[in-house]
Amino acid sequence: MDKIGWIDSHCHICSKEFDGDINEVIKKATDENVVRMMIICCDMDEVEKAIELKKQNDIFDIACGIHPEDEKTLNKETWEKFLEYSKSEYISAIGEIGLDYYWNNDNKDDQKDLFIKQINIAKKLNKPIIVHSRDAMQDTFDILKSNIVDGVLHSYSGSEEMAMEFVKLGYYISLGGPVTFKNAIKPKEVAKVVPIDKLLIETDSPYLTPTPFRGKRNEPSYVKYTGEYICELRNINQEIFKKQLCLNYDKLFKNTK
Repeated sequence: MDKIGWIDSHCHICSKEFDGDINEVIKKATDENVVRMMIICCDMDEVEKAIELKKQNDIFDIACGIHPEDEKTLNKETWEKFLEYSKSEYISAIGEIGLDYYWNNDNKDDQKDLFIKQINIAKKLNKPIIVHSRDAMQDTFDILKSNIVDGVLHSYSGSEEMAMEFVKLGYYISLGGPVTFKNAIKPKEVAKVVPIDKLLIETDSPYLTPTPFRGKRNEPSYVKYTGEYICELRNINQEIFKKQLCLNYDKLFKNTK
């Protein structure tokens, strides 16, 4: 990576929430020294928008995948679109994919099957995965342990002990806005113990907005608040942390164009 700065390893800036001011949002991010953004496309209709942004500015990378919340409504047309996009040279990663038992716990087996199918596609294409896991940490771990592939646990919400188990398997841990929340104990503990060379940060924008903007729409420019907070927690120099984030991001996503 030529520039050193903040990394937003997970943002949904091609979602409808940004339709009215995407250019302003991007400018704000670059003004705040955000040097890389991974655009997550769980809606296949967002992929072309993301590709157009990447063609205009190489600051962007793109991931696409079928979110576990969408398993029940997944149809053949969407699946075939995903398969086609996943092969594109513009797609750097498969995600976000995984398990979500918070919203849906009556289709666990189907979610697992979809997760594993997408992991296998990532393996075949030699692309990393971006993993969503909510209220499903043990099942997520079991699947990833049996299906090793490069990847990151995005917006990680599990315990520090489980985080270290994922790290032992080779996975990265990404933290977002919740680490800045006053009463969010687990993310703070995770931020302290995960080796710096296995750590990433993100916004998950437009969701999970960090303090001091909690309650408002999140956007990539706010990733610095998460980064600065982790630096305080770990007593790390910000420039050293930024450099390590860039190294981690490059290593995981291999600078795929």
